Amino acid sequence: HDIECLEVTEDVLHASPEQRQQLLEGKDALMTSLSRLCIGVSTADCIPVLLYDPRHHAKAAIHAGWRGTVSRIVKETFRKMQRRYGTLPEDTLAVIGPGISLKNFEVGQEVYDDFAAHGFDMSRIARRFPCKNDSGQEKWHINLPLCNQLQLESVGVPRSHIQQSGICTYDHDTDFFSARRLGIHSGRIYTAIIGK
Repeated sequence: HDIECLEVTEDVLHASPEQRQQLLEGKDALMTSLSRLCIGVSTADCIPVLLYDPRHHAKAAIHAGWRGTVSRIVKETFRKMQRRYGTLPEDTLAVIGPGISLKNFEVGQEVYDDFAAHGFDMSRIARRFPCKNDSGQEKWHINLPLCNQLQLESVGVPRSHIQQSGICTYDHDTDFFSARRLGIHSGRIYTAIIGK
């Protein structure tokens, strides 16, 4: 749940399993320009984001939990792709995969305040809904898929190049894993990308 991105190179592929595990530790995003290589992330309510640059055959797979989202992991990963591969926003294609929706991502005031302190437009990304445990009270809910879409738009990726899955893992826990609904030991969804 951070913003560290690992570039997957031939050196990473040829590292020993122990070395590879050490390289992957603490990374919430992967990027590569290696051909025919599949990279991905596992989630269970967090937001998986895939980026593809068809001009440079570069791709990224991003695990955007709320902490990574508030720290703008998607924007930071895109910037790394720009610096490393020359990725242009107008070429970039993005998919925001299944994750928890606005209506189900209930948060405490401290999480709301963290997003506000990091400059998110709270009028766009947050709403108050009746509390799941006490309908007499309201709590803040945050739209993580939209937060990540807005990060892509902020770096110039055209809205028409961003596909939202629109699938809420909490609502569809029989088809997708939801840590909030099924517990942290539920399974995980693997969202992956492979390119030329």
